[in-house]
Amino acid sequence: MINYTKENFCISSDVKAALKRNRPVLAMESTLIAHGMPYPENKEFALTAINIAQELNVVPAIIAILDGTVHIGIQEDQLVRLAMEKNIMKTSVQNISYVLSTKQSGATTVSATARFAHLAGIHVLPTGGIGGVHRGAENTFDISQDITELSKTSIVVVSSGAKAILDIPKTLEALETASVPVIGHRTNDFPAFYSQFSGCPIETRLESAFEIASLFQLHRNFGMSSGILVANPVQKEYEIPKREMDGYVNEALKECNKNNITGKEITPFLLNYIVEITGGRSLKTNISLALNNVQLGSKIASAISLQQGHV
Repeated sequence: MINYTKENFCISSDVKAALKRNRPVLAMESTLIAHGMPYPENKEFALTAINIAQELNVVPAIIAILDGTVHIGIQEDQLVRLAMEKNIMKTSVQNISYVLSTKQSGATTVSATARFAHLAGIHVLPTGGIGGVHRGAENTFDISQDITELSKTSIVVVSSGAKAILDIPKTLEALETASVPVIGHRTNDFPAFYSQFSGCPIETRLESAFEIASLFQLHRNFGMSSGILVANPVQKEYEIPKREMDGYVNEALKECNKNNITGKEITPFLLNYIVEITGGRSLKTNISLALNNVQLGSKIASAISLQQGHV
């Protein structure tokens, strides 16, 4: 754990107290709030996620940069800022230093959230879907920093696979190359975000949060510095079947190319366009799977705390 007095790094009092006593804390990314959902759904999602963690006796810690200061755990007025303000910068590991040095506000992606969570001593981070290898990456070299960060940061990331707009087989190959274990939670098929199945098999399957926590402990005890990706499929009642979803994704990709969208703008553009063409159905699925991952992440955080012996 880092020195709490370090400049530009603020840990909320409840998170600090929990970490001091080795009680379970759950990191939460802020990009999902600022860039992944419209207002007011994003605020409602965040409040529901906080409530789920608290009901499981886990301390939630939304991570964000506000006016040049990293916050590990935020207050409700700060949450409203993230949900409503339009000038919140999407912040990955690559541009953390810029956002901090210019005293801007940034919503942290999985990569930046994982980095800050690890610095604070938090072991679990749920999200919707991780970033990965974009379609056409053999020409664009567009590969998410999420994979790079997972390769060197000891943390459990819980997601419903990779975002459906990505090249999932190549994403799994990249994760294997990066020495990141991919664990299927009660599944042998890597989820495709909105869909339960991608058709890509997972060799490693575990049935419970306790088993996942035990694997993570062993992973760290034997000196392996990479993170672990837990693939937790969306609930069946909320999924959009892969064949149907592929049609929406292909249409969104055509629109993206037509509008010359590049770089960091690709993912939010595609996700927003898919919300439009599905009549909001994909947003409901996104919210449901993300909350389901918060629930599993909270259980894993509790199991890690129990195994480590909290005070």
